[in-house]
Amino acid sequence: MLEGHSCLSAALLFGSCEQESNWYMNHWSSDEAKNSKRGMELESNEGEDDQFGARKFLKVSDACERVESIPKASPDLKLASEDGNIEGGDQVKVWNLLDAPEDLTQLTLSLPGQSNNRRHAGDNSDSDSDPFIHPIGRDLTIQCLIRCSRSDYGSVASLNSSFRSLIRSGEIYRWRRKEGVVEYWVYFSCQLLEWEAFDPNRSRWMHLPRMSSNECFMCSDKESLAVGTELLVFGKEMMSHVIYRYSILTNSWSSGMQMNAPRCLFGSASLGNIAILAGGCDSQGTILSSAELYDSEKGTWTPLPSMHKPRKMCSGVFMDKKFYVIGGVGGTDLKVLTCGEEFDLETKTWTEIPNMSPGAAREAEAPAGNEAPPLVAVVNNQLYAADYADMEVKKYDKDRKEWFTVGRLPERAASMNGWGLAFRACGDRLIVIGGPRAMGEGFIELNSWVPSEGPPQWDLLARKQSVNFVYNCAVMGC
Repeated sequence: MLEGHSCLSAALLFGSCEQESNWYMNHWSSDEAKNSKRGMELESNEGEDDQFGARKFLKVSDACERVESIPKASPDLKLASEDGNIEGGDQVKVWNLLDAPEDLTQLTLSLPGQSNNRRHAGDNSDSDSDPFIHPIGRDLTIQCLIRCSRSDYGSVASLNSSFRSLIRSGEIYRWRRKEGVVEYWVYFSCQLLEWEAFDPNRSRWMHLPRMSSNECFMCSDKESLAVGTELLVFGKEMMSHVIYRYSILTNSWSSGMQMNAPRCLFGSASLGNIAILAGGCDSQGTILSSAELYDSEKGTWTPLPSMHKPRKMCSGVFMDKKFYVIGGVGGTDLKVLTCGEEFDLETKTWTEIPNMSPGAAREAEAPAGNEAPPLVAVVNNQLYAADYADMEVKKYDKDRKEWFTVGRLPERAASMNGWGLAFRACGDRLIVIGGPRAMGEGFIELNSWVPSEGPPQWDLLARKQSVNFVYNCAVMGC
């Protein structure tokens, strides 16, 4: 989960004690807002005050009263105490916040030792192009910024062009990945063209810009996948498949990206900035055994060796750095498949695993396509499943290759044969998204359980009114 303190950047970047209202920061520039039908809107939870409105403020009051030390984030950094002492008897200068400029526009990014005389002499040239904050340098600046919450990056980007470039280019997320700093948000859709995000760290809902597409895409079967800093939504327009891509870097949707073999109803999972999609069916309804790897950094699709069995309506996970496809429907007689397949990224080979689907006995007797794909998720390289029929949580024994029950699902996690219920890994915890509905009214509830803490004890993270089921859901960690 998110490491460090989100107030750290405020401690380094702000030097005055003005009220929050005087530090009014928009997440996106006015030009970017014009290009989006609706910007990322923040929604308060359970009647919280308007600090969670469409625009947010940075909290700086605490930063005005103390000096913050730089956390030990990597082997080549040393932890400084408030008196300037560090391990080994060396000395380091801790920048006092009261020495920071009162005007944020005067927070010059300059090379160490470079004079700021040109600014004081009245030179109005843009100093944003210099990649360092003079008092602490570029590396420590980045070490601080990667420990800010993702929620703060819109405000940080508005400080100057260097910070804006650092965030919008995706460089800050590459640094976060390198240092092992990951923050998980849940993205889901309960409306055909609308998506919401939920930040479990701050219990905050956010509306994404509305997707712009035709009615064919709106009513088609859709799959979703979060990889790197992107949310991909797969659907169909007329007779061709289409992919819509939402980028957290620009807060906007785009389309036009194509796979080598377009498909729907596939199994998929992501690991960092790569994702694998396997199986599914093409525009003619042919069930596929092929697979592809997507690299979100390069924006490329690479064909992979085909699975042993063609399958659609399957699920995918990464576990122990290998990709697994579980369950689905396949064969000439469209039978429910109870086996799984393991793909080794190093040897580029598939291995079939019998009875890997969590409801193997029941699925073998069920009509094909009647039930949702297996609801599976991996936490700490352990595979879990939601058995919606018995309302149980199961865990997969990798040595015995069998499932066993560990506890119950949340009592109000309603579904229709598994449809409308989301079961996802979110860092070190499992998330169940669903809820009761009747007479045209209902609620969406987000429940969380940390498997390392013992048998399932579900905590209600959030609850909001919704007349629809969860259509699609993905968790983004970056």
